[in-house]
Amino acid sequence: MKKYVFALVLVSFTTVCMSQDIRYGVRGALNISNLDFDPEGAFVNQHRNGFAFGGFAEFEFAEKTSLLLEIQWSAEGGKNESIRADYIKLPIFLRFSLSDRFLLGVGPQAALKTWKDRDGFATFAASGVVGLEYMITDELFVDARATYGFTNILDQDLSDAKANNHLLQFGFGIKL
Repeated sequence: MKKYVFALVLVSFTTVCMSQDIRYGVRGALNISNLDFDPEGAFVNQHRNGFAFGGFAEFEFAEKTSLLLEIQWSAEGGKNESIRADYIKLPIFLRFSLSDRFLLGVGPQAALKTWKDRDGFATFAASGVVGLEYMITDELFVDARATYGFTNILDQDLSDAKANNHLLQFGFGIKL
């Protein structure tokens, strides 16, 4: 799986080098995350409210198509302290302009756990992301994203249980 993510990132960066229009920006978000466990009941689980922040570069290919590469720090997991995990994430969005103000984005996301002393969590996680962005002005925007975890975020050596992270983000940002 890591090889596929690396290949996707490499192809994305190579394609982006041919791009004409590049915009940079920053983004912050409110997170509502939760874990789905298999078997159910492995942990008492409630959603966690957290936040995320990061920066991005948007590469426009055509009038209505762009690629957004972002790096963000994100507080995720469950409400219980023992099932919280924070990540450095790299979402890669292929984005389509639906109108002058709305953009739809979809793509993969790779994540690395940031807490070295947080035993029980796998170091790498992969997920899919879909988002909708509304441009308030030419620079300011609000957005909503949904993330679905594909990989088990629990360390297989420590537990037979499996958990996937799911996340809703409500963000705001500025394009510079």
